[in-house]
Amino acid sequence: MSRVLIVEDDISIAELERDYLELSDFEVDLAADGVQGLAMLQEKAYDLFILDLMLPGLDGFELCKKIREKQDVPILLVTARKDDIDKIRGLGMGADDYITKPFSPGELLARVKAHLARFDRLTGIQSRGNERVEIRGLIIDRTARRVWVGEEEVSLTGREFDLLTYLATNPNRVFSKQELFKAIWGLESLGDVATVTVHIKKIREKIELNMARPQYIETVWGVGYRFKI
Repeated sequence: MSRVLIVEDDISIAELERDYLELSDFEVDLAADGVQGLAMLQEKAYDLFILDLMLPGLDGFELCKKIREKQDVPILLVTARKDDIDKIRGLGMGADDYITKPFSPGELLARVKAHLARFDRLTGIQSRGNERVEIRGLIIDRTARRVWVGEEEVSLTGREFDLLTYLATNPNRVFSKQELFKAIWGLESLGDVATVTVHIKKIREKIELNMARPQYIETVWGVGYRFKI
């Protein structure tokens, strides 16, 4: 049974989310603020986190950052604001996805199941032999989930690693944002493909020597992205 931690200061919303997930056989804990949520994740192991952004004490952004420093499990952010800047900031701190209030319990459940299923598939790669991709000084160790540029190791979030690996193992093929969103996030109509753009930008900041003239991930204007080889 998968265990989920919901950190939400609106008790009615938190209980609705919990009840709906429990009906689908998830084990769910609730925290009313970021400080309590941080304490709980230090006591228990969770398979997925659902974090409201506007939390008292320790907001969802900082809690997301602290979780990502310790764990590589799915994190969903919940926001009542539609501003892209909040979404971009959250994704940049390591969140996997976001959902905007108001949302249906069915949509939340679909996202939780999709992220957990995808995480299970990707962690299954570690049971195989060591798989390395080496391209012009870029080394991707798929088993250890580590990346080097030259002699320097770079730190990627789970989604950044998955996206980079997917592109690098399908070189010279152009993928649309919709295709990448479906392949990496495991979702189609749910969510916002702008998530892909944010993650590509973060990856480039970490692996490219010249952001203006990237040598690895190329933008194909009007279409999407490809990994050059």
